[in-house]
Amino acid sequence: MGFALSDMKLTSPAFEHHGKIPEKHTGEGADLSPELEWSGAPADAKSFAVICHDPDAPLVKPGTYGFSHWVLYNIPADTTKLEEGTKEGTAGGNDFGNTGYGGPMPPEGHGRHHYYFWVLALDKGPEFEPGLSLEEFLVKAEPNIIAMNRLIGTYKRG
Repeated sequence: MGFALSDMKLTSPAFEHHGKIPEKHTGEGADLSPELEWSGAPADAKSFAVICHDPDAPLVKPGTYGFSHWVLYNIPADTTKLEEGTKEGTAGGNDFGNTGYGGPMPPEGHGRHHYYFWVLALDKGPEFEPGLSLEEFLVKAEPNIIAMNRLIGTYKRG
């Protein structure tokens, strides 16, 4: 399928599309992943993945752009909602150098950043190994992505 938006819808009670992400979901707060809910997934989806990426961040490594805050995959096909601070799925590596969710925290004086929360529906069951970086996960998952969409939140430090 490649990377094209589908009819899936991703929402959060924590913030509206293009709205401000509450501090408790950032590195300046409790650093909890926000509650997310999706609908409109294809009936043949066998698993889901969620990614949070900041394209406004300075380059972190050659060949990539932005900063990955969350890579979560192997989410069962019957899931349509992740609770705040979820432990669901398999955590991948983020650009903070650990696994799991690492909330927004743009460099001081860098202004407002946009955080893209993506939900991906895959036609492959939950079988990806733990700890994959965003790039590693996308290389493995891309042929199996059958639907996707995003929710964009913003955050400006302090």
